[in-house]
Amino acid sequence: MMMKTVKNVHFIGIGGIGMSGIAEILLSQGFNITGSDLNKTDVTDRLESLGIKIYEGHSSDNLTDADVVVYSSAVNLNNPEVKADIERKI
Repeated sequence: MMMKTVKNVHFIGIGGIGMSGIAEILLSQGFNITGSDLNKTDVTDRLESLGIKIYEGHSSDNLTDADVVVYSSAVNLNNPEVKADIERKI
């Protein structure tokens, strides 16, 4: 998928230091960013203050508008969002 056709990017585990940094960079480039993490933290609160929609907890419903899903190797493949990503071939 070409980045020109990507508008909505969802991060699983957005509260991590690496994921949050990438999310901020993509936000500054004009992408619509959403993300989820198990718990709200100072990092997720900061991202919300920048306009990023943060979901507490993981659900396949969080991927509704995602063109691309980003997650690290730390995220379990049994995560419901990862499973939905694989099933939908996002």
